[in-house]
Amino acid sequence: MADSENLITVKDLTKTYRTGDIEVHALSAVSLTINKGDFVAIMGASGSGKSTFMNILGCLDNPTSGEYLMEGKDILGRNKNELAELRNSKLGFIFQSFNILPRTSAQENVELPLLYNNKVLAKERKEKAFNALKSVGLADRVHSMPNQLSGGQQQRVAIARALVNDPIIIMADEPTGNLDSRTSYEIMEIFQKMNDRGITIVMVTHEPDIALFAKTNIVFKDGKIIANNPVKERKNATDELKKIAAMAEENATT
Repeated sequence: MADSENLITVKDLTKTYRTGDIEVHALSAVSLTINKGDFVAIMGASGSGKSTFMNILGCLDNPTSGEYLMEGKDILGRNKNELAELRNSKLGFIFQSFNILPRTSAQENVELPLLYNNKVLAKERKEKAFNALKSVGLADRVHSMPNQLSGGQQQRVAIARALVNDPIIIMADEPTGNLDSRTSYEIMEIFQKMNDRGITIVMVTHEPDIALFAKTNIVFKDGKIIANNPVKERKNATDELKKIAAMAEENATT
């Protein structure tokens, strides 16, 4: 693919931890290109290196060695302030445990990243937060507190917060890990719609059925990529939700 389509390029990424005299190789010479508009699911057993890799991509950790380019620009040479600015302006983060503030309304939670963006006025903050909540189906819950929301709704608030700064890439770490199947599929429907709008998504998941909603599956083992394949029979979340609804209706009438 042309360089203009390359969003992330990593080359020979290595991450080594020392515990006493023992060296642990969390990542071993990992090389990968993620293109604009891709939807990548990263899989692998616990300790395979997938979370370490995600943390480096999200500028939350540094490799021991290797290269990391985003939009053709070197990331590893940047200082803490530059990395914080990059995270806030280009990256959106979604976590398994939602990470939303318990005593703060849905709208105020979504506004949080904008407080660090001095280009956005207070009035614009409210408008952008509302639009982000509307995009995930929560226009009627802007003033709700987290304890008034279901797990799926709390995750939608987290997704809206990740979207509010118009990121070019979403980093999602086990975004459906705490959710039931139907709610997980609803979250995947939002992800697929975001991806259709051109947002690149990198998602860590241990659930093979969730990985089928992505375009590409990457598997880690012992700090190395052992598989990197397009999803041949990709699931469409909207279709899957219709099947679940039809089955529920059928069961209700029998």
